[in-house]
Amino acid sequence: MTLALWPLQAISMRRGWRLQRRLPQLWHRIAAPVAGIRVLTVGAPAAPRPLLIVANHQSWADIVVLGQAMELSFIAKEEVRSWPGFGLLARLQRTVFVSRERRRGVGTQADAIAERLAAGDAMVLFAEGTTSDGNGVLPFRTALFGAVEGALKRSGEPEMTVQPVSVAWLAANGLPLGRFGRPLAAWPGAVPLVPHLPRFLAEGSLTAELRFGRPVRFAAGDDRKALAKACERQVRQLLATSLAGHGFRLAPAAEQPARETVLASSGPEADTAHSADGTFQKGA
Repeated sequence: MTLALWPLQAISMRRGWRLQRRLPQLWHRIAAPVAGIRVLTVGAPAAPRPLLIVANHQSWADIVVLGQAMELSFIAKEEVRSWPGFGLLARLQRTVFVSRERRRGVGTQADAIAERLAAGDAMVLFAEGTTSDGNGVLPFRTALFGAVEGALKRSGEPEMTVQPVSVAWLAANGLPLGRFGRPLAAWPGAVPLVPHLPRFLAEGSLTAELRFGRPVRFAAGDDRKALAKACERQVRQLLATSLAGHGFRLAPAAEQPARETVLASSGPEADTAHSADGTFQKGA
């Protein structure tokens, strides 16, 4: 399948066809069952564009879980570009690669993200900057929001929608994963790809829950640190709900309408958000 779609995707990207967004989602929708990944979805992607999705990260498999849900692209660290196999797939996914060490290139990276956001692409940021063991959320790196902040300024858009999302690995072969079993699906830190990948695929069936949170509106001039803190708090809540077993069910999870929050730009109110109906929520 990859060999068949590779040339078509390459041509679509070169010529700017609409197909370049659809083919990766098609690939993920086929790859998920082939890899034994079953996805339960709670909530739905926000409709407004530009859209930035901020998610936790445990494994390469998170990309399949997110990619099958909607048309999107990823913001990834520069090193991914050169990874065997995964680097090629990332490029075909139209990933924007960023370097945290090369500060001189921040403007160029922001321009690349801005161009994609302005074109209506939904972009995914794994804000932890690395992978966890799946039992919790690592602190979000506010520096990773810097390029996004710059992208908004360069895009000419007055604001963008930021939607926190969590990916939780819940079960293997129909049996719930506990705290010690959950790292089976994770690829944390310095764990080598082999034997992780063969062990993952050998399980036969793994269930993940994709949970969409309340969208946040982020305007030019708002505080990116407040944005990172608000997103981290919400992703922690979403993941905790999934891991507590509230979302695990044999039937697909019912969609729930997302409520929108508005982020305070700075100062002591920076952790305060209010929903679209006007009700204020401290620490939303």
